[in-house]
Parts: sequence; C-alpha cells; structure tokens
Amino acid sequence: MAFEFTSSFSDYLTEKNLVNKFTTTNSDQLSPQATTIIAIVYKNGVLMAGDRRATVGNLVAQKDIEKVFPADSESIIGIAGSAGIALEMVKLFQVELEHYEKIEGTQLSVVGKANRLSVLLKGNLGLAFQGLAAIPLFAAYDKQLDQGRVFSYDVTGGRYEEHEYYAVGSGSIFAKSSIKKMYSENIDEKMTIRIALESLYDAAEEDSATAGMDITREIYPVVSLVDKDGYRRINDEELNLVANKIHADRKNRPDGPLVKI
Repeated sequence: MAFEFTSSFSDYLTEKNLVNKFTTTNSDQLSPQATTIIAIVYKNGVLMAGDRRATVGNLVAQKDIEKVFPADSESIIGIAGSAGIALEMVKLFQVELEHYEKIEGTQLSVVGKANRLSVLLKGNLGLAFQGLAAIPLFAAYDKQLDQGRVFSYDVTGGRYEEHEYYAVGSGSIFAKSSIKKMYSENIDEKMTIRIALESLYDAAEEDSATAGMDITREIYPVVSLVDKDGYRRINDEELNLVANKIHADRKNRPDGPLVKI
C-alpha cells in the first residue's frame, strides 16, 4: 500500500488511528478551568495576554498556569475553558502548522491557519457537549495586509474575525469593557501592554476565576505579540514596571484610569 502524504497532521493521525482526537477516559484530569484571554490590535501588530489562574469550582487549582502560546513564528494562540483539553489542542495546532510548512514548503495564510484551528475545534465537539469545552483565541500578523488580525471561535468550530480587540473566558465581559474605555486607533506597543494589564486587573476585580497581577510572588499575565519581526513574549522585568505603576495609580483611583471626554 502506497504511503500518501497529507498537509494536515491531525488528519494523518486520525486516518492512521494513531490518536482519537481529544478523547479521555478520566474527565477529572481535565476539570481545571483556564480564563481570561484578551487580544488587542495596535498600529504595528497584535498583542495577546492571559491571566495565570486555573480554577476547579471555587478553588484555585494553579496560580501560574500559562494560557498564551506561539502558534508559529507569526501567530499566537490563547486558550480558555477546560485546561487539559485546551493545552492538548494548542500542542496539536502547533504541530499542524509546522507539519504543513514542511510538507508544502510554505506557511499557511493567516485565514488558512484560522481555518485549521476551526477544524480542530470541531473534533472536540463531543466533549464540549459533555462540559469539557476549550475556547481558543487566535491572533496573527498578516504581512500582506500589514496589520494584526484577531479570530474568535465557538465550541462548534465557528470562526469569526474580530476588529480592534476581543476577549474570551469567564472574565471576558469585564476585560472587554475595560479595553473599550481605553482603546483608540493607532495606539503603540507600550500603551497596548498597559491597556492589556489594566483590563485583566479590572476583570480580576469582578470575576473570581481571573487573577490579576501577583506582585508579591512576581506572577504576571503572559503577554505576547506579533509584528513584522515575528513573535515576541514580553519579559517579566518589563511587566513588573508596568504592574507597579498600575498598582501605584490604583491607590489613588481604585477603579482605574479616568476616561477623558
């Protein structure tokens, strides 16, 4: 029997019965929930940030979980929902993009990458109906359009392109409201980082499943961005400076910065 190459790594695994997509015999291992993820488009690219808390019911399961990852050199994926399922999905998506590039000799387009992630989500639909849903947020720098792009998803694999900013997870409604009052067109990278941390701070005040900035333990949100130079993660030293500035400002105004009208 001749061996046939396919540009989809996940399809290859399924065809060869090497893996049953996202199935598990012990759902207790997948019960920790990961939230909240935000993405913001700025003038040179797109930024994604995620808080570090995972919860099981009303308990904090982990204080320093990471929910934002490089998908490849020009894109980022963040996850909310069932942590075990979501982390497995991230790993498969990363290999999916790498496998395609090796087989085809070129990267997928931004829309192509977003569509591949949609296919992976459809493979998890059965578990999503059982309460083990994983909701990703995808961001990439589109060299052809010279701009950052953001895509959101639903549990059925539906893909939707967002504009300017978006958030997923239990604290998303509070994070989006916070971003909305601070966002403006053509903001720079420095201001975008500040807005991202402010929005997660606001979300943490309203949503118990979302963590803010733990300055004592030096646990800060994962903040990554992609621009024309590719993927980059903001280091904790830089985040520490921003976090301390926010903390100092909030002593004077606990509800955050005042929006000028």
